[in-house]
Amino acid sequence: MTAVRPETTARTAADGSFPPGFVWGAATAAYQVEGAATEDGRTPSIWDTFSHTPGKTLNGDTGDVAADHYHLYRDDVARMKELGLKAYRFSVSWSRVQPTGRGPGVERGLDFYRRLTDELLDAGITPVVTLYHWDLPQELEDAGGWPHRDTADRFADYAEIVARGLGDRIGLWTTLNEPWCSAFLGYGSGVHAPGRTDPAATLRAAHHLNLAHGKAIAALRANLPSSAKTSITLNLHQVRPLTDSPEDVDAARRIDAVGNRIFTGPILDGAYPERLLADTAHLVDWDRLVHDGDLEEISRPIDVLGVNYYSPTVVSHAADGVGSTSNDGHGASDHTPWTGCEDVAFHLANDDLTAMNWAIDPDGMHALLTGLAAEHPGLPLMVTENGAAFEDEVTEDGRVDDPRRIAYLHTHLDAVRRAIADGADVRGYFLWSLLDNFEWGYGYSKRFGLYYVDYATQRRIPKASAHWYAGVIRHNALPEAAGTQ
Repeated sequence: MTAVRPETTARTAADGSFPPGFVWGAATAAYQVEGAATEDGRTPSIWDTFSHTPGKTLNGDTGDVAADHYHLYRDDVARMKELGLKAYRFSVSWSRVQPTGRGPGVERGLDFYRRLTDELLDAGITPVVTLYHWDLPQELEDAGGWPHRDTADRFADYAEIVARGLGDRIGLWTTLNEPWCSAFLGYGSGVHAPGRTDPAATLRAAHHLNLAHGKAIAALRANLPSSAKTSITLNLHQVRPLTDSPEDVDAARRIDAVGNRIFTGPILDGAYPERLLADTAHLVDWDRLVHDGDLEEISRPIDVLGVNYYSPTVVSHAADGVGSTSNDGHGASDHTPWTGCEDVAFHLANDDLTAMNWAIDPDGMHALLTGLAAEHPGLPLMVTENGAAFEDEVTEDGRVDDPRRIAYLHTHLDAVRRAIADGADVRGYFLWSLLDNFEWGYGYSKRFGLYYVDYATQRRIPKASAHWYAGVIRHNALPEAAGTQ
């Protein structure tokens, strides 16, 4: 194993420190890292089906092996310990624990997560579990998927199985990761599994994902110790109008509604925004979609809100009525994921781009966190994903130098620090990602990891950013400059 070297300089800026007890972590997702796609009773998820469908992923890449975390988890936990991670956020594969999405749990599947969790606890690392990171069992999709109301009940059953199986080991539980992607990329633009392109289905899916979250919170509360904390993770879009014209400002409002408030409204405020309902009334009958009691179910209190941020969303009204999503950051498709916003055009915030063609803008992180704090005072926040993909290469002497990633992390962590200073109750930061992994439709072409993965050998090589992040964790503070430790 290539070790993370201890930092050799300890100077940190006086104003670069984070609050005592700030949680430093890293994150992964089951289908992106585990592999072992057919082992121990696991059945296909929608991402197995999607990635095995010709033309859906770059180079036909699949998550069949991925980073082989299923077999190499002990070594990976040892790497986490070397980094000094305080917490590790991982997701559970639904079809590994409850094949087909119905019936009793499979102990062999649960046993993997028990072993992983015990390994983490032995290493002094807090496990943080996400119940759903986009891998719906294929049989539930065949029965209707997220646009079908019954899927929310099936998710509640699954949440109960995992809570009973791991509740004695895990203290922080996240129901869903980025339900916007599940609904709008999976059923709108079709760039994510299951690859459907039905605008009305996106809204039905969004409501049923919200309902699944609420029902899962109830299941968790009924089966976990009172000390356990609950959460949901949202990829909230930090939306800006291109200009201050009324048309562009309204375009931003509409994107904010269908990109953010379709989730924050019912989950945090107990209601869908009236203007969202009006904007999309031509697509669904909300009075029929939302049943009596749904909003009370969805708005069950949570203990912390997970926030994922990578890049801002800049929009304008398309004067000709034909918008463009080429710069929305969510993949190429002839179908828009922005349901009801077909006349909105997307723009890059600047020309400083990552390998994902995402504009680097740490001020968006600060604005997002402080805006949430202002709208929802008293709600603890956790940055559950933030990071960047760049063109990483191994040098002849076996190193991976990634100065641009270090610079990205430094400026974004400074934005988090500034948000805390400005009153946002941010409790922790989970870097995406611990390992290079299967990056959904991009296959293995994009590398976000602190550790470079040679997929042919499964060798892990710590990048320069891993050494840098270890220093940040050790000092609970940013160094004076991005390149120092």
